[in-house]
Amino acid sequence: MKPEVTSFFDDATNTITYVVRDPEGTSCAIIDSVLDFDYASGRTDTSSADAVIAFVREKGYRVDWLLETHVHADHLSAAPYLQEKLGGKIGIGHNIKIVQDTFGKVFNEGTEFQRDGSQFDQLFTEGDSVHIGQLRVDVLHTPGHTPACLTYVIGDAAFVGDTLFMPDFGTARCDFPGGSADTMWDSVQKILSLPEETRIFVGHDYKAEGRDHYAWETTVGAQKAANIHVGGGKSREDFVTMRTTRDAKLNMPKLIVPSLQVNMRAGQMPEAEDNGTVYLKVPVNKL
Repeated sequence: MKPEVTSFFDDATNTITYVVRDPEGTSCAIIDSVLDFDYASGRTDTSSADAVIAFVREKGYRVDWLLETHVHADHLSAAPYLQEKLGGKIGIGHNIKIVQDTFGKVFNEGTEFQRDGSQFDQLFTEGDSVHIGQLRVDVLHTPGHTPACLTYVIGDAAFVGDTLFMPDFGTARCDFPGGSADTMWDSVQKILSLPEETRIFVGHDYKAEGRDHYAWETTVGAQKAANIHVGGGKSREDFVTMRTTRDAKLNMPKLIVPSLQVNMRAGQMPEAEDNGTVYLKVPVNKL
């Protein structure tokens, strides 16, 4: 089946949110939503999520799933807000438990922070499948960027999160805790083993040098032929060397500190303190 895919590009974080509809009905899923956040003021805003809500309501769609490809380090998830307004279950990879354990320690969350993934409605493992109406969603575990990264294969489309970018931009970094360039190579090969005509929808785009427009849809065939990091006959050894060298020079994403604290909680803020205010911690010299 060929799902209907509608894309919402967030200029502030270069994130693409997808609404994926069963072509035989009104059921849909929302993948990788965005809660707007101004770090300087500490203020959230729901404009990006509200645009998705308006679209879903205008079309008369029913939201079955709010899917996360991984715990994002560059934007806050709007999944709880969307769930409140539209319904649906929030799903992420089973290895969220590893991410929660790692960053629970980084942010000194204490025993009150549950590290069992219970903040999410469903945890997926390799080979799981669910449905959007009559449309089947198959789950691939594609770690490397993070331990919990998933690819959702929905009909002829694969939503790869940050594992692959557009062919002229390559692949995601692998230097976060639990990341691995060697593991990333294996995950990419799993995605590239899908039929060549499979549509690939990436999680971000930053305009590769020489390209004057944003883009987020490509194919398995195009990635195999032309991805600058893994395509055209590149070897595992070449990739691991390139990725490790490149990652050592990258700065941390500007929203990594708030994003991790919120997204490992399925998009919820930490509990308010005794004065009624919610606080996000900044660990000094830890990231």
